[in-house]
Amino acid sequence: MDILLYLKAALMGVVEGLTEFLPISSTGHLILAGSLLSFDEAVGADKVKVFDIAIQTGAIFAVVLIYWQRLLDTLVGLGSEPRAQRFALNVSIGFAPAVVLGLVLGAAIKAHLFTPTVVASTFIIGGFIILWVERWHLTASAARIVEVDDMSPMDALKVGLLQCLALVPGTSRSGASIIGGMVMGLSRKAATEFSFFLGIPTLMGAGAYSLYKERDLLTSADIPLFGIGLLLSFISAWICVRWLITYVSTHDFKPFAWYRIAFGVLILATNYLGWISWTD
Repeated sequence: MDILLYLKAALMGVVEGLTEFLPISSTGHLILAGSLLSFDEAVGADKVKVFDIAIQTGAIFAVVLIYWQRLLDTLVGLGSEPRAQRFALNVSIGFAPAVVLGLVLGAAIKAHLFTPTVVASTFIIGGFIILWVERWHLTASAARIVEVDDMSPMDALKVGLLQCLALVPGTSRSGASIIGGMVMGLSRKAATEFSFFLGIPTLMGAGAYSLYKERDLLTSADIPLFGIGLLLSFISAWICVRWLITYVSTHDFKPFAWYRIAFGVLILATNYLGWISWTD
């Protein structure tokens, strides 16, 4: 039993859970954390990519647990309740673009863009975009859509298309869908909650597909490693999501924007000065 390796897996799980639903890019943080911990060298680059995607499932289970009543009501009401039918339709429509573009572009993006330099650059760019949107949001008229149930299928499609920007590591799936939703007229609360719901099929689908596609890479010996990552991802995401639900009711996303910018600059600076050997 490699205790150090399992500890690294636990840390990766915590990083995933704390960053998945914040507009700061979980994939970007996983790439950087994996590089800093030399997790790639210990596990293997190909297997680490599967690990990173698989532990996202743990984070999404936290959303399922927190919103279990809403999800159950939707399933029960699909046959007769217009509200449930509209909600399920909107999530399905929002999820569809990620499926199509992920299948078409996913392999090329993983091969060429999963590097610390790309992540640092998109951190910075995304941070400035968030600052711009928050400033615009304050001066714009009241949100057109206050609650998730007020969304139309076209609103869902637009948010789903914007979510696809997160195929570029460092962009942030949550950031693209939340900030993109605000640009489309959603309130901060509605955009955040729809991002949560949109993440359920997106992340579960990505995790299942990755595990199936790379099944030949994995053995029964990998179960403890993946299990630890999933568990820690679930626990930390549960804490983070409950906090974020309260946070968005009274705060904006500017602190996350400044964090992205500062962290991106730090990565580029330490890499340039040779203080930290980020793996490209």
